[in-house]
Amino acid sequence: MGHRKLASPRRGSSGFRPRKRAEELLPTPRSWPRISSSNPILLGFVGYKVGMTHVYYINDIKGSSEYGKEVFTPVTVIEAPPIIPIALRAYILGSKGEPEVLTDYWTPELPQEITRKIKSLKVNKDKLNGFLDKIKSNLNNILYLRAIISTQPKLVPALGKKKPEIVEIQVGGGDTSAQLNYLLNILGKPVNVTDIFKEGQLVDIIGVTKGKGFQGVIKRYSVMELPRWHKHRKGSRKVGTKGPSLGTPSYVPQPGQLGFHRRTEYNKRILKISTNPQEINPAGGFVKYGLVKNPYILIQGSTIGVRKRPLFLRYPIRPYEVPAEAPKITYIDLSSKQG
Repeated sequence: MGHRKLASPRRGSSGFRPRKRAEELLPTPRSWPRISSSNPILLGFVGYKVGMTHVYYINDIKGSSEYGKEVFTPVTVIEAPPIIPIALRAYILGSKGEPEVLTDYWTPELPQEITRKIKSLKVNKDKLNGFLDKIKSNLNNILYLRAIISTQPKLVPALGKKKPEIVEIQVGGGDTSAQLNYLLNILGKPVNVTDIFKEGQLVDIIGVTKGKGFQGVIKRYSVMELPRWHKHRKGSRKVGTKGPSLGTPSYVPQPGQLGFHRRTEYNKRILKISTNPQEINPAGGFVKYGLVKNPYILIQGSTIGVRKRPLFLRYPIRPYEVPAEAPKITYIDLSSKQG
């Protein structure tokens, strides 16, 4: 090695392996939090990333050196049109000791966009009632209930599509009987983001990062390129020896896919939820998106994904303590983002 140091730090976290492309554009949570509320509520929502701006607000975090002062923060805008629960799904403990689906109960009247997507769904009302009776007779064995919801992208002109996303959202709070009644009451009806989240609370954001294609080790793992010398005729910006690594994964940085990975961002704070998009639309609209037409959420800081990408917002699974009320926003930047 000559004068090169004989050791270097590990590159890249093994927790993110395999670094491959996400399997779906809108991933759903693999785990759900437990909430202590006595009232049942859906534990998630789906929105579409719009872009970023900045606001000034009064810092309400006690113990902070800027407590009570007006501070600057970048914010991400997420457009959140109402979602429609189209079915409820019951899970029980299977013979292999893992949760499995007991049955589904679908709303008799489905929107046309959903019936086109779920072409195999052909059940009559008598059969639906049988599914509901099966759920009611097994209430004591049900592990948890989930709602199968449909988004409404047709309400967001910027997306340019009608085909909805279909995902499952778990119900938390209350007992199983109360959760079942809650789902039956909202089935087939629009559910607004204000019915699920409130201003000032924390949420986890699950989505897919911006894709950057096939990249080399320098960009993919931030490997340091050594000074150029005569042995660079063997190649620069390339992977070195990978070692034997027989029967074990190789942790040597190698080229491959960068971006378009499934990731979860924990504890992002909601600064504002509003149904008036005029409060947030900048002059000329957001770059590569346009104007917000539906209720929106202001998330403190940045979020994963590119514009127009669907994001799954979930109740925080490992929250920390924040003030119950939302901070006071004194200024929202509405100047043109066109540059």
